[in-house]
Amino acid sequence: MIVHHALAENVATAIQIAQTKGDLPEFEIPAVVIEKPRDPSHGDYASPTAMKLARVARMAPLKIAQAITDNMPQTDYVAEVTVAPPGFLNFRLTEAYLQSVVERVIKEGGDYGRISLGTGKKAQIECVSANPTGPIHIGRIRGGVMGDTLARAMKKAGYDTTLEYYYNDAGRQIALLGESTRIRYLQLLGQDVQLGPDHYQGAYITDIAQELWDEHGESLIDEPVKYFADYAKDRISAWQKASLKSINIEFDVYYREQSLYETGKVWHALEILQEEGYVYEKEGAQWFKTTEFGDDKDRVLVKSSGEPTYRLPDIAYHWDKAQRGFDLVVDIFGPDHHATAPQVLMGVQALGYDTSFVRTVLHQIVSFIRGGQEVKMSTRAGTFITLDELEAEVGADPIRYFMISRSGHSPIEFDMDLAIEKSDKNPVYYIQNAHVRCAGIFRKWTAAGYDPDAWQAGDPGLLTHEHELNFLRKALELPQVVELVVDNCEPHHLAFYAYDLAAAFHPAYESCRVLHSEIPEPLRLARLRFYRAAQELFALVLNLMGMSAPDVM
Repeated sequence: MIVHHALAENVATAIQIAQTKGDLPEFEIPAVVIEKPRDPSHGDYASPTAMKLARVARMAPLKIAQAITDNMPQTDYVAEVTVAPPGFLNFRLTEAYLQSVVERVIKEGGDYGRISLGTGKKAQIECVSANPTGPIHIGRIRGGVMGDTLARAMKKAGYDTTLEYYYNDAGRQIALLGESTRIRYLQLLGQDVQLGPDHYQGAYITDIAQELWDEHGESLIDEPVKYFADYAKDRISAWQKASLKSINIEFDVYYREQSLYETGKVWHALEILQEEGYVYEKEGAQWFKTTEFGDDKDRVLVKSSGEPTYRLPDIAYHWDKAQRGFDLVVDIFGPDHHATAPQVLMGVQALGYDTSFVRTVLHQIVSFIRGGQEVKMSTRAGTFITLDELEAEVGADPIRYFMISRSGHSPIEFDMDLAIEKSDKNPVYYIQNAHVRCAGIFRKWTAAGYDPDAWQAGDPGLLTHEHELNFLRKALELPQVVELVVDNCEPHHLAFYAYDLAAAFHPAYESCRVLHSEIPEPLRLARLRFYRAAQELFALVLNLMGMSAPDVM
């Protein structure tokens, strides 16, 4: 049960009953809003519904709120409903219901927090989609972590979810990759050839050329650029996959741009656009009438040279997505796609598909800070910090957390010094330490000679301490957080929740002891069961963020 949904239904029912009894006049009942009060002393949940109804009901909000309160259905989870000026409805949950969260977490395990929002629906998330022209660096990983975290939440919400990587393995950048690799290979043969300003300068190109030399010697001297391009992109693609796996990102599908040319889908899309009258020729180029879909000017699909611009294969790719029957498609792009993403969807519309099933999520840049100074990066210039280097230095968990620590609308400064700090200043440490503390309780319990399964006899009904109940209130919110993440395609809410959950846990840990001899045995066992549930919950939430749940740190 998602509490705020249940309360909203109860309020709507109370309004209907009040109208039937004549306590309220007839009017159409709007959507009921349930929120968390700013002051926890007012209750666990609140609703401003009465104030929103004042105009249509022609009554004072306080009178409306009282009429709703008087007709609220009785439930086993609401202890009381009170009215507060200027017309708020405040709800307080029963202790018994909060205590029952312990049993639910333990019984449901990894299924706790699961909701049915996407049951029977298919979703696809595209993210990262970096060209196979260089290693993954920190500037490209934010969208990957966002996408993978969102995919985990969508699965929790019941969606049949596909995480997809679109490889731009065709076009000019691949030709440049091949040229760069061939030049480095020829240099190893002693030839006086140099890279141009547009070529890829990174040391990894020399490493790839060295692999070719080690395996084939001089026998490749007459091979065309395409041979070197194919080898380099395959080598880099494998490297990228391994790098992403090191931070727990594994894609279900790797979709190659080149396959759109091999199947003819790119040119088929162009033909249909031409037949439908959306394409015209100008100065030898093929132009798409994007102005008919609200764009400020028309856009080139095929250059006068016959080479497609990036828009045409991207349109064909999204056309393919539409044909695969997804109920929801989420494209996660960097800020450089602000103008181009809508143009691609205009192409899909022109091909006859409603694009309302596509959600485009744009995230801002990530800057890398070391010693208080920003590190400048460029893939082509070869000046960047790779994901491999970053993971080796700080580990996967800080990368995962900090990449979703803010809304995608906000830029991120990845602070290396903070990421490796072992203190509560580091949110990763602060959250994971909650799990560590739970594990530590059970280690100490067993080391003291107590039965390791004694927690199973604990009675959660004895959990009445303010800090215990506050933690259980926060634990109760997980299904709502999953819904919020999925509905808005905003995984940062999980990071916020995890931190708040830890903030509710640590005071309970400090105040609600288990191992002290003066604690009565029934309460000791109840608290032991509480910490077992807390440990399960932190492991679950950390897993939703793709992070580990360590037992020691």
